[in-house]
Amino acid sequence: MDEDPARASEARVRMVASQLRKRDIRDEHVLDAMASIPREAFVDVRDRRAAYEDHPLSIGGGQTISQPYIVARMTELLGVGDGDRVLDIGTGSGYQAAILARLGCRVTSIERDRELAVTAQARLEELGFADRVTIRVGDGSLGAPDESPWDGIIVAAAAPEIPDTLREQLRDGRRLVIPVGSRTQQDLMVVERRGGEWVEHSDGRCVFVPLVGEAGWPQP
Repeated sequence: MDEDPARASEARVRMVASQLRKRDIRDEHVLDAMASIPREAFVDVRDRRAAYEDHPLSIGGGQTISQPYIVARMTELLGVGDGDRVLDIGTGSGYQAAILARLGCRVTSIERDRELAVTAQARLEELGFADRVTIRVGDGSLGAPDESPWDGIIVAAAAPEIPDTLREQLRDGRRLVIPVGSRTQQDLMVVERRGGEWVEHSDGRCVFVPLVGEAGWPQP
């Protein structure tokens, strides 16, 4: 698909229309970002023709790039925009970080797999996001307290419970979006900080790879 930019552009338009707008993604900034980022650049060459299909794809290392809808929904729920500082946990391919950067956010992204982190960094630099995205290799379940508080925290891996380490790094009035549950099925939780309290609600069921780390699941 990278060999035919026109076809990739058409696929993005169809994806936004059929997978996002029809499923009530309403934030026009998020829709514009999803329509402009070349998702095919974030998947394996052999999967590029499937880049805009409505399901996740393997990216190696036991990890996946989430389906377009879930990326858009989590981004919409996060409620961030131009100039916000966002912590992205589970860099993976770098696609979520690119969407956030396209919204104007300053992104720090944490990935435990060094090979994935290096590949994602190179990809984001090639696409012109080097000045907006910094990738760290480490335990994402612990967040990045040295740079907190964050205007938003988004987690692309499932925790057994909401890590206190992440709640406490939120700026007042801002949100953490994280899948929480078992290793096989979770609820997509939205956590908003209100002073010394956190208000939580579920946006529905989802399935993510496990968040491995000190405040997540143990290493298999």
